[in-house]
Amino acid sequence: MTAAAVAVWLGTVYIVRAYDATWSALHERNARLEPPLALRMKSVFFKDVVTILSRSHGDRNVYPSAGVLFVHVLEREHFKGEFPPYPKSGDASNDPITFNTNLMGYPDRPGWLRYIQRTPYGDGVLYGSPTPEHVGRPTVIEITAYNRRTFETARHNLVINIMATEEFPLPYQAEFYIKNMNVEEMLASEVLGDFLGAVKNVWQPERLNAINITSALDRGGRVPLPINNLKEGVYVMVGADVPFSSCLREVESPHNQLRCSQEMEPAISCDKKFRAQFHIDWCKISLVDINKVVPVYITRPDPGTGILPDFGEYNPPSESLKSRDYFSDFLVTMAIPSAVALVLFFILGHIMCCRREGVIQLVHHSAIQKSTKELRSMSKNREISWPLSTLPVFNPVSGEVVPPIHPDNYETTSMPLMQTQSNLQNQITIPQPRPSGKWYS
Repeated sequence: MTAAAVAVWLGTVYIVRAYDATWSALHERNARLEPPLALRMKSVFFKDVVTILSRSHGDRNVYPSAGVLFVHVLEREHFKGEFPPYPKSGDASNDPITFNTNLMGYPDRPGWLRYIQRTPYGDGVLYGSPTPEHVGRPTVIEITAYNRRTFETARHNLVINIMATEEFPLPYQAEFYIKNMNVEEMLASEVLGDFLGAVKNVWQPERLNAINITSALDRGGRVPLPINNLKEGVYVMVGADVPFSSCLREVESPHNQLRCSQEMEPAISCDKKFRAQFHIDWCKISLVDINKVVPVYITRPDPGTGILPDFGEYNPPSESLKSRDYFSDFLVTMAIPSAVALVLFFILGHIMCCRREGVIQLVHHSAIQKSTKELRSMSKNREISWPLSTLPVFNPVSGEVVPPIHPDNYETTSMPLMQTQSNLQNQITIPQPRPSGKWYS
């Protein structure tokens, strides 16, 4: 062990002991404070210590609370130092960087944790709502950054230590559907703070927390068209310690329920407090009072020890197996269909040849064939006469004979079936009367 490693280890031990001594001294004073304030002081103080430890060990520790929305931003600037700079000095390093996150030892993240990154030039975001089942168990997330220009990678670990809270679960929970937001826009602290402020102004609770945020695409929504700045939509669940306000209950009135069934916007009095920044679909709001929810207990089978019972040793079949003759099976397979086909053939022959109806049909069939042959032989020997349309045309006025339209002398494929007067070579001009009463031709 090098001298630097020993120094780091001694410094870590000293910091942890100093933290224990300082926290014991402050415990008596914090006991007189409200539990949330004491918890915040502990989190802030412990965060400073963890920051020092993270620099020593290379891991980053975070301490979210169970039942409260957790958001962690993967900043590209933090990972740029892991990759070599541009070859030319003075060039701005704006490499495309993507992230891959997974639970250590597993190919994917925990079920409560989601990840989103729109473009390789934007930051990634880990978000979710941890459950009480994960309290006390550190969750290590491996974060791998990929530089799409140099194809190099960098890996950091994020240790999520989920803490228990006395406020979980808040008894009254409301889920809003915001139509003009994407999930990464809603996860921004400023935007989420503005939304919680608007909800607090309408609800007037003492404690209000964001419980979860879900993209509408995860609920079966469709990807919007890239026109008119359309958004995917996002579901935001918040919890409070007081019953729902009268404004939130207005959507449950029969009039608004009828408007929702007709795909019309309901009339909500407090919608103007959200409309400036958030377009809420009030027909999709969900109000849940967990005190009135009937718990459903599902009996799960005992998984057991996972070890199969002992059935003894495996006895393979002996090498001296008896040969089997499949000739009889082949005969049965071929004989039965052949016998059925032969019986059907005799029945059909009896119907066609031995019964009166079958004989009449055979006679008619032979007569039709004989007549067809006779007509074909007659058509080969007869003299073909030209149609009347191809005979010479006699002009009764001039006495001239117009040559016939014969297919041997003219291209008949381009001739119209019905010729007009303009197509005739020698057409007769019919005299027409003049306005003065005289005739002209």
